[in-house]
Amino acid sequence: MNKDKLKIAAIIPGLLLIFGCSSSYPPLETVDTVDVNKYLGKWYEIARLPNSFQKECDCTTAEYSLIDSTTIRVINKCLKNGETDEANGKAFVVDGSNNSKLRVQFFWPFRGDYWIIALDKETYNYAVVGTPSRKYLWILARTTELKENTLQNLISFAKERGFDTSRLIFTKHY
Repeated sequence: MNKDKLKIAAIIPGLLLIFGCSSSYPPLETVDTVDVNKYLGKWYEIARLPNSFQKECDCTTAEYSLIDSTTIRVINKCLKNGETDEANGKAFVVDGSNNSKLRVQFFWPFRGDYWIIALDKETYNYAVVGTPSRKYLWILARTTELKENTLQNLISFAKERGFDTSRLIFTKHY
């Protein structure tokens, strides 16, 4: 075998472990449907599960705008040590999901799940976004705060679906 084939043979088992492992969680259900035009615009992060790419982030926002019928521009911003940190990406609607499942891409060719699991269907004032692995979770709102009872209901909702809400980081907005 040549060196390239050996490298590929060594990489494949790792990829299978990363992408092929089954989860011990039941399937994660999303909302029935999302009106993309209502979902577009600016969202404020209220809380999140810890992740490496948002370490030390405050004042976190996500802004969505339409590129075409199945692609959304994503601009995530936060303040890190007083400096604006910005990540630009795209979200692609998953076929057959009624717009409730997206695949978000910030670095080609990698895409991650972005599943809308709760949504204020009347006014689109809040949303809960998660991943089937339960590793990532965000509680979003159109304003920097949610009513305490609404926030507690969303936290309970996420906990019931297998997310470790004891680890939530509550975003500071100032």
